[in-house]
Amino acid sequence: MPTPQLPDASISAVERETGLSKDTLRIWERRYGFPLPLRDAHGERLYPQEQVHKLRLISRLLDRGLRPSQLVAAPLEALIARASSDSGGSARAPEDGELLDTTLRLLAAYDEAGLRSHLSVALQRLGLQRFVIDFAARMNLRVGEAWSLGQLSISQEHLYTEQMQHQLRQGIGATYPGARHPGVMLTTLPGEEHQLGLLMAQACLAVEGIRCVSLGVQTPAWEISEAAQRQGVEVVGLSFSEALRQKVALQMLKDLRARLPEQIEIWAGGALWARLRRRLPGVRFITRLDQLPRVIADYRAQYDTWSEHTG
Repeated sequence: MPTPQLPDASISAVERETGLSKDTLRIWERRYGFPLPLRDAHGERLYPQEQVHKLRLISRLLDRGLRPSQLVAAPLEALIARASSDSGGSARAPEDGELLDTTLRLLAAYDEAGLRSHLSVALQRLGLQRFVIDFAARMNLRVGEAWSLGQLSISQEHLYTEQMQHQLRQGIGATYPGARHPGVMLTTLPGEEHQLGLLMAQACLAVEGIRCVSLGVQTPAWEISEAAQRQGVEVVGLSFSEALRQKVALQMLKDLRARLPEQIEIWAGGALWARLRRRLPGVRFITRLDQLPRVIADYRAQYDTWSEHTG
């Protein structure tokens, strides 16, 4: 069934949907000739949905480290091709691509039972770590890009998210309870309601035998600080999606950092940080889940060194 045609979007709506600021949209309009908004009876900008779709895709590519000059004036077909070529990583087996394609077909058909069965088989075949890093991370990009281009509806995206979260909880529940360092508390800050990234991180940590305490989503900074100290964790892990603007997220991170004892690290994960050009003391930024094993290894090496000198 085709997706109903949505009305033209105001500049505020485009800012919310894409994460691109109003100033950025106006600058690109002057500098690159895109976007090209219409005007309402009051002279306010209105953006046709095809332009909004392209802006969503550009925003995703910017989060992978590309520059606006490489993207804004490019035709939509070139952006789609670039997104497809950049979304992978190392070479994958042909059947991995078939897993992604089948997931999209089941999703497009609203086949909830088929999608659940398909994801369950993929989890059993790949194991939890490969399921998260090699499959779920790539599938999230495919679903997000299909939605940004109007090829999937919001309800289909929600169906995918619910089924993927169900499989991740199943996989986490089947792992042996961890007790290795560092103990990690997982949550999101207020305004970040997406739980999928949090569960993916928890799955990767569970595979490493790490003790995880999950608080769910949207926990205020002062409660995170209190819970982290009461639980005796060494790390607070936070998941960030494109729903938050980087400037706002950074300010909240600074507030949390000031509330936490110095010895408790913050690991901030998500593609939101791909374009970050500065460091924040006491915070490690993790832009891809496949970086997490190295971050864990580095932490453990530092912990072992510290233990030798203080033991």
